[in-house]
Amino acid sequence: MPVIVARCLSVPGAEIGFAHGGPRAPMIDLHCHILPGVDDGALDIRDSAAMARQAAADGIEAICATPHIRHDHDVRIDEVESRVESVNRHLRGEGIPVVVLPGGEVAETAVEDLSEDELQRVALGRGRWILLEPAPGPLGDSLLRRVEHLAERGHRTVIAHPERHLSADMYERIAALIEAGALVQGTADFFLRERTAAGMLALAAAGLIHLLSSDAHSSHGGRPVKMAAAFERLAEIDSLRPHLEWMRKTAPRAIVDGDELDRPFGPVPRTG
Repeated sequence: MPVIVARCLSVPGAEIGFAHGGPRAPMIDLHCHILPGVDDGALDIRDSAAMARQAAADGIEAICATPHIRHDHDVRIDEVESRVESVNRHLRGEGIPVVVLPGGEVAETAVEDLSEDELQRVALGRGRWILLEPAPGPLGDSLLRRVEHLAERGHRTVIAHPERHLSADMYERIAALIEAGALVQGTADFFLRERTAAGMLALAAAGLIHLLSSDAHSSHGGRPVKMAAAFERLAEIDSLRPHLEWMRKTAPRAIVDGDELDRPFGPVPRTG
């Protein structure tokens, strides 16, 4: 079985080995608050290690650490890389087969204030893709302007969890973001919860979700660092079944590598 080994040069000693084929091809979690003690995520390094064990058991072998980059969290962007390195050293020492990559969850209200160096430091995998967190409330015109702003600066955008920003025109809002070049990340656990699964599957069937991530914050409760079961739910959607490998492996891989990426499907036109 051929294996591609990709090195993340900004994280000394980190390697990600990807085996092509098989029902449990390794996954990348693009959105996870695994860095200890920096925001509302992992409480300490033991919590980070427990989250990584969850990930490994689910078939996730790489996690983008995405601390909140916004005004109510005092995350020092210039410390993200060293904190990632520290977690990776601990995981190697514990024999946990998961690599943590740098990143950040950048609030739309903060992104225009970041320098180019800061944007590069919080890009997913240190590539060119920015995980952008919508402002509280319904999706607004400002989010589209921030996607266009990032594009003007040479960055592509992944929109974080738009399912939390309900409104009557949510479909049109998300479709406009996609047409502007953004990809959309849904929260894996919401595909499994009784109260949210139907809505998440409807968004996915409408072509409005391209990526899944855990958005986990702790091993002690809340959303787990798991995605495999959510991908199994996506396999129930006929129109998405041909694109599951792209969603699960091709797109996340390209994002952390900083590569260009063309989406294989778009929003489904609404009828009625």
